[in-house]
Amino acid sequence: MSDIPQCPGCASDYAYDDGLQFVCPECGHEWSKAPDAAVEEAATVRDAHGNPLADGDSVTVIKDLRVKGASSVVKVGTKVKNIRLVEGDHDIDCRIDGIGAMKLKSQFVKKA
Repeated sequence: MSDIPQCPGCASDYAYDDGLQFVCPECGHEWSKAPDAAVEEAATVRDAHGNPLADGDSVTVIKDLRVKGASSVVKVGTKVKNIRLVEGDHDIDCRIDGIGAMKLKSQFVKKA
Protein backbone atom coordinates (compact mmCIF):
# COMPACT_ATOMS: atom_id res chain seq x y z
CA MET A 1 0.00 0.00 0.00
CA SER A 2 1.25 3.44 -0.88
CA ASP A 3 1.96 6.09 1.77
CA ILE A 4 0.79 8.85 -0.62
CA PRO A 5 -2.47 10.41 0.66
CA GLN A 6 -5.60 10.98 -1.38
CA CYS A 7 -5.99 14.33 -3.10
CA PRO A 8 -7.63 16.85 -0.72
CA GLY A 9 -9.23 18.56 -3.73
CA CYS A 10 -11.01 15.65 -5.43
CA ALA A 11 -10.23 12.58 -3.24
CA SER A 12 -8.46 10.85 -6.13
CA ASP A 13 -6.23 7.85 -5.39
CA TYR A 14 -3.89 8.67 -8.30
CA ALA A 15 -1.84 11.41 -6.58
CA TYR A 16 1.92 11.11 -6.95
CA ASP A 17 5.07 12.33 -5.22
CA ASP A 18 6.85 15.20 -7.00
CA GLY A 19 9.84 16.03 -4.83
CA LEU A 20 8.70 18.47 -2.11
CA GLN A 21 5.00 18.13 -2.83
CA PHE A 22 2.22 15.80 -3.92
CA VAL A 23 0.38 16.33 -7.23
CA CYS A 24 -3.02 15.09 -8.41
CA PRO A 25 -3.11 14.37 -12.16
CA GLU A 26 -6.92 14.42 -12.27
CA CYS A 27 -7.64 17.89 -10.87
CA GLY A 28 -4.14 19.42 -10.92
CA HIS A 29 -4.14 20.15 -7.17
CA GLU A 30 -0.70 20.40 -5.53
CA TRP A 31 -0.06 20.25 -1.78
CA SER A 32 2.99 20.23 0.43
CA LYS A 33 4.50 17.21 2.14
CA ALA A 34 5.39 19.39 5.14
CA PRO A 35 3.77 18.55 8.47
CA ASP A 36 0.81 20.68 9.60
CA ALA A 37 2.87 22.66 12.13
CA ALA A 38 5.14 23.94 9.37
CA VAL A 39 2.13 24.86 7.23
CA GLU A 40 0.59 26.82 10.14
CA GLU A 41 3.87 28.67 10.70
CA ALA A 42 4.00 29.65 7.03
CA ALA A 43 0.37 30.78 7.16
CA THR A 44 0.94 33.45 9.83
CA VAL A 45 0.25 36.96 8.60
CA ARG A 46 3.23 39.32 8.79
CA ASP A 47 3.50 43.06 8.26
CA ALA A 48 5.85 44.82 5.82
CA HIS A 49 8.76 44.49 8.28
CA GLY A 50 8.17 40.81 9.07
CA ASN A 51 6.47 41.24 12.44
CA PRO A 52 3.64 38.74 13.07
CA LEU A 53 0.14 40.23 13.25
CA ALA A 54 -2.77 39.01 15.37
CA ASP A 55 -6.46 39.85 15.74
CA GLY A 56 -6.95 43.08 17.69
CA ASP A 57 -3.56 44.61 16.82
CA SER A 58 -3.13 48.21 15.73
CA VAL A 59 -1.26 48.92 12.50
CA THR A 60 -0.06 51.98 10.59
CA VAL A 61 -0.37 52.38 6.81
CA ILE A 62 3.06 52.82 5.14
CA LYS A 63 1.90 53.86 1.65
CA ASP A 64 -0.88 56.02 0.20
CA LEU A 65 -3.67 53.63 -0.79
CA ARG A 66 -6.37 54.57 -3.27
CA VAL A 67 -9.85 53.39 -2.34
CA LYS A 68 -11.45 51.50 -5.21
CA GLY A 69 -14.76 53.00 -6.29
CA ALA A 70 -14.23 56.25 -4.40
CA SER A 71 -12.17 59.39 -4.79
CA SER A 72 -10.67 59.15 -1.30
CA VAL A 73 -7.17 58.00 -0.32
CA VAL A 74 -5.88 56.32 2.84
CA LYS A 75 -2.82 58.46 3.67
CA VAL A 76 0.57 57.30 4.92
CA GLY A 77 0.63 57.20 8.72
CA THR A 78 -3.07 56.43 9.14
CA LYS A 79 -3.43 54.33 12.28
CA VAL A 80 -5.88 51.44 12.09
CA LYS A 81 -7.03 49.91 15.39
CA ASN A 82 -8.49 46.52 16.19
CA ILE A 83 -7.75 44.62 12.95
CA ARG A 84 -9.16 41.19 12.09
CA LEU A 85 -7.14 38.66 10.10
CA VAL A 86 -8.97 36.89 7.28
CA GLU A 87 -8.09 34.40 4.54
CA GLY A 88 -7.45 35.62 1.01
CA ASP A 89 -5.46 38.15 -0.97
CA HIS A 90 -6.42 41.07 1.27
CA ASP A 91 -5.68 39.50 4.64
CA ILE A 92 -6.66 42.34 7.03
CA ASP A 93 -10.26 43.35 7.65
CA CYS A 94 -10.64 46.70 9.44
CA ARG A 95 -12.57 49.93 9.87
CA ILE A 96 -10.86 53.24 9.04
CA ASP A 97 -12.24 56.50 10.45
CA GLY A 98 -13.70 58.68 7.72
CA ILE A 99 -13.70 55.87 5.14
CA GLY A 100 -15.44 52.87 6.70
CA ALA A 101 -14.92 49.13 6.44
CA MET A 102 -11.97 48.05 4.28
CA LYS A 103 -9.75 45.14 3.48
CA LEU A 104 -5.99 45.75 3.41
CA LYS A 105 -2.97 43.77 2.34
CA SER A 106 -0.47 43.14 5.12
CA GLN A 107 2.42 44.25 2.89
CA PHE A 108 1.20 47.88 3.16
CA VAL A 109 1.06 48.13 6.95
CA LYS A 110 3.44 48.00 9.91
CA LYS A 111 2.62 46.98 13.45
CA ALA A 112 2.04 50.02 15.69
